[in-house]
Amino acid sequence: MITLNALTTADSVIILVQSHYLSAKGLEHLLKTIRKVQRQLNPKLNIEGILLTITQNRTNFSKEITELLKETYGKNIYIFQSEIPYSIKGVEMSAYGKSIFSFEPKGKIAKAYENLTKEVLEIERHRKKANIDIIR
Repeated sequence: MITLNALTTADSVIILVQSHYLSAKGLEHLLKTIRKVQRQLNPKLNIEGILLTITQNRTNFSKEITELLKETYGKNIYIFQSEIPYSIKGVEMSAYGKSIFSFEPKGKIAKAYENLTKEVLEIERHRKKANIDIIR
């Protein structure tokens, strides 16, 4: 119910997906829920993209799942170039109830979120520029 309420009131959503088999399977269910919300409750809901999280690019299985997600969804849904890597610091920070920027501000997770922020801002800059060009 919380997910439905959030999607009903949101303008857009970034879908976080771990590069694991069960997360990839769950993505299809979430997309069905989002489509239903778009049809029945919030037609303006926009999917901004899919963000891969807790990635472990040193394992072949994680790489395979990442490629499968890109092949399956990449034509219809933007997949962010930024990925949030797995790190034990990420596990520890949640146990301490701290943000990654206060727990390990120079670590690889904080850097990944900084890159994501830059990517989102760049996408929005291009979107606004395209709208201005259309208006002219």
